[in-house]
Amino acid sequence: MDNPRYFPVCLKIAGRQCLVIGGGRVGERKVQGLLAHGALVTVISPELSETLSALQQAGTIAWLPRLYQEGDLAGFFLVIACTDDPVVQEWIHTEAAERNILLNVADVPKWCNFILPATARRGDLSISVSTAGKSPALASALRQALEVQFGPEYGALVNILGALRDTVLASGRPHAENKVIFARLADPEMAVWIKDGLWQKLAAHIQEVLGPDVPLACLEAARQEYQRSSGATR
Repeated sequence: MDNPRYFPVCLKIAGRQCLVIGGGRVGERKVQGLLAHGALVTVISPELSETLSALQQAGTIAWLPRLYQEGDLAGFFLVIACTDDPVVQEWIHTEAAERNILLNVADVPKWCNFILPATARRGDLSISVSTAGKSPALASALRQALEVQFGPEYGALVNILGALRDTVLASGRPHAENKVIFARLADPEMAVWIKDGLWQKLAAHIQEVLGPDVPLACLEAARQEYQRSSGATR
C-alpha cells in the first residue's frame, strides 16, 4: 500500500531493551520518553547531550560512543533513530526489517513501521493524536487543546474507576451485569465533581451504584494525589 494506515496500539515496554541512535536533543526527548515508561535504554552516538551524559554517568542508560554499525540492532525490542543522514537511515531501516524489529526514524515516516503520536497524559489516562506523520504540527496543536480540556481531575477519575473495577470484578457477578455497572459508574460528571471538590457527591454516586457498604478508600487516595498534581486545596 502506498499510504498504509497505522494500527493504534498501546505498547508495554517496561523492562524491554530499547535502542536510540543519536545523542542530540531529539534523541534526548526519545530517551526520556522511553525511560518514563520503564524501558531499558541504550544510546549509540559519538557524543551525548548534557542531559544524556548525566543519565549515562548515573547508570540510567547504556552508551556506545560511536556511530551506528550493521548488527547493532540485534537483541533490541524497539529502535528509534534520530539521525539526519539518509544513508544511515536506510541502513537502519534495512536491518530492522530483516530482524522484524519495531523502528521509528524521527521525522521520516517512510522508514518507520511505527510512529509516535502526540499524547496528552493525565496519570494513567493517555489521549493520543496521530496524523500518520503528515502534520506533526497539527497533532501537537490538538494535543495542547486536549490538555486544556482534560485536566488532572481525569487522572484522579481513572484511578478511582480502576480501583472500583477491581472491587466489582471480585464480586463474581456475570459479565453482562458488570458491563451495566461499569457504564453507570463512569458518569461524565464525576470529573467535574472532582475538579469542584465535591467528593461527598462522588461518594454518594458510587454508593448508589455499588451499595452503601462499598469501600471508598480509593477516594481519599485519589483526592490526595489530585491535590498534589493540581495544587487544589479542597
